[in-house]
Amino acid sequence: MRLGMFMMPLHPAQRAPSVTLEEDRQAVMLADQLGFHDAFVGEHLTEKSENVTNSFIFLATLIHCTRQIRLATGTSNLSHTHPTLVAAHAAMFDHLARGRFIFGISPGALASDAEALGMLDQDRNKLFAESIDAILAIWERNAPYNIDFPGNRFKITTARTAVPEIERGEMYKPYQLPRPEIVGTVVAPFSKGVIAMGERDFHPLSANFLLSKYLRSHWENYSEGKRRAGQVADVADWRIARTIFVADDEATARRYAIEDAASPYRYYWSLLLKKMLLSKRAGIFKEDPAQDDSTLDIEYMLDRLVIWGTPSRVADRILALREEAGDFGEIVYANMDWVDERLARRSIELMATEVMPRVNAAISASAAPVARAAA
Repeated sequence: MRLGMFMMPLHPAQRAPSVTLEEDRQAVMLADQLGFHDAFVGEHLTEKSENVTNSFIFLATLIHCTRQIRLATGTSNLSHTHPTLVAAHAAMFDHLARGRFIFGISPGALASDAEALGMLDQDRNKLFAESIDAILAIWERNAPYNIDFPGNRFKITTARTAVPEIERGEMYKPYQLPRPEIVGTVVAPFSKGVIAMGERDFHPLSANFLLSKYLRSHWENYSEGKRRAGQVADVADWRIARTIFVADDEATARRYAIEDAASPYRYYWSLLLKKMLLSKRAGIFKEDPAQDDSTLDIEYMLDRLVIWGTPSRVADRILALREEAGDFGEIVYANMDWVDERLARRSIELMATEVMPRVNAAISASAAPVARAAA
């Protein structure tokens, strides 16, 4: 099982962006030093607690500060920008990163972003679908492109102005051919969008917002999409994000993760719950759709959505998660605000050096009898 990192990022709004952006950069650089496979970074325009407004720009500052980690938009909000710009920028980033790039995509769900862009009344899911079709067509075709899909508002061509002898009218292909890995974040239980991801060979990242009981539904739908495409789903392509804190002793882990009033985990889940209730999307936190919103409080959230403890306890929790959800290829560690930098760094370090070796040793041990029986 691989280890990745995800950050919204989410910080108290009163903290200076110059400080929190550097803190987030430090988290990715530490993850790179510890051998994390990838780091997904989100973006929003109009939420002060979420400091990254363009994940490409943020990640570009890390290309030459890291050596092996794959840098992933987590996600690029495709409804916000013309697909020609996204295709050109993503291809350029892929070249700058020499292929250490993962293209994470989504429609962009924040209503205030849409209002600021003058598109509040538009169907952002439809915009997203039209945009990704156009982006892929740009990467697949040669100039002058002549992209004109029925029902798609984006008509892309350079036919009238192209000058082939000086290569005017032509865009970069990505460094990774035919395209970078494309990852979609999946939040809703039983999401039908995951079927389409399977059909198109986009890979799912199940969000840390989702109760673990619903995770298996993502894999089932992804597998169905793969079947429709005449392919077999590979568990290596499925990522699951979780909110995790690891400490050297259980008392510290309990205090920092769930008990301390200043805990970044309490802050994160208090704010996330408030945001989801305001947007009427809190159903993702419920054990049952009929469950009343009043039952959702911070203790409920921490109990169900935070994995905390010593390395052995956290490893056991991840293995239990694997039993519940089924096999998956990558556990994605959700990075929090660094209220206590020492503890935050130590948690990331323990996750890589203590937790994952335990997890992978247990997986290997459980697979060995199966392999012997098959032989």
